[in-house]
Amino acid sequence: MKISVLGCGRWGSFHAWYAHRIGHEVMLWGREGSPHLAQLYASRRNEFLTMPEAVRLTDDLAAALRFADTVIISIHAQALRSFLCDLNAAGMTGLLTGKQVILCMKGIEIGTGKRLTTVVHEELGDTVRPLVWVGPGHVQDFVREIPNCMVIAGEEREELRALVEEISSPLIRFYYGEDLLGTEVGAAAKNVIGLAAGMLDGLSYGSLKGALMARGTRELYRLVQAMGGDGETIYGLSHLGDYEATLFSPHSNNRRYGEAVVRGTADEFHKIAEGVYTSEALMALSQKYGVDLPISETVYEIVVRGADPREQLTRLFLRATKGEKD
Repeated sequence: MKISVLGCGRWGSFHAWYAHRIGHEVMLWGREGSPHLAQLYASRRNEFLTMPEAVRLTDDLAAALRFADTVIISIHAQALRSFLCDLNAAGMTGLLTGKQVILCMKGIEIGTGKRLTTVVHEELGDTVRPLVWVGPGHVQDFVREIPNCMVIAGEEREELRALVEEISSPLIRFYYGEDLLGTEVGAAAKNVIGLAAGMLDGLSYGSLKGALMARGTRELYRLVQAMGGDGETIYGLSHLGDYEATLFSPHSNNRRYGEAVVRGTADEFHKIAEGVYTSEALMALSQKYGVDLPISETVYEIVVRGADPREQLTRLFLRATKGEKD
């Protein structure tokens, strides 16, 4: 299989590294002038890994699209629509026709509340049926040979099965998910729960993370059900399965950002967490579908509207009593 990875940041470079490791021909694309690409050109290294010499590097997007039969897109979730619009404007959309397109990012578009696969359909039409690759794990662990499980979700069962067989290895055991909606929403929303976990760490309330996990999954279950997906997907790898990597790991940008917010050092934290944007998108979905999302709303009030973290989190845990399954 020939694979082009679009995006050469932390995860994009990992996907190229991993695809080569399991025996595929790989090209890694980055924008002209990208400091990430420049660093790889100069030393074949970044802060996470060493890129094999056999992985081709390029800033020529058309060349990357022509090279591959499978295209992995690994860019900032909120930049996806503008990136696809640029593809359209450059007349490159046809270069994706008939190819597998895999989205390796987690997020919901702010302003619209739309899933990333919906954005792809709107910008590229029905000639592309995107898959999503999400789940637990950190680049820092994978390159140290620490294995994990991940999930690929899409709408075509046979395509999913074939891809999972093609890219599974002792390092990553893949499962396939047929609830695309639940997988996307769950994967994005776990970053919001990660922000809340970091805030609890900042307040030295880490013992509340168990309650956060239980109630976080419950509110997202209700949302996915209301949107027409399978609520049980929230208890799978895309959401609950990713909690260890997001709520507890020292590598988690979302957890670290939440902790920095509480400690007043967020301005010094340069790696902006995707959960900040997702909290805003979740509020739009909460209103649209009439689903109460108390944890997500609390995070939104703190990281978007600047509310006091201690006051908001205390209010959250002192809400009126209710049945556990409500």
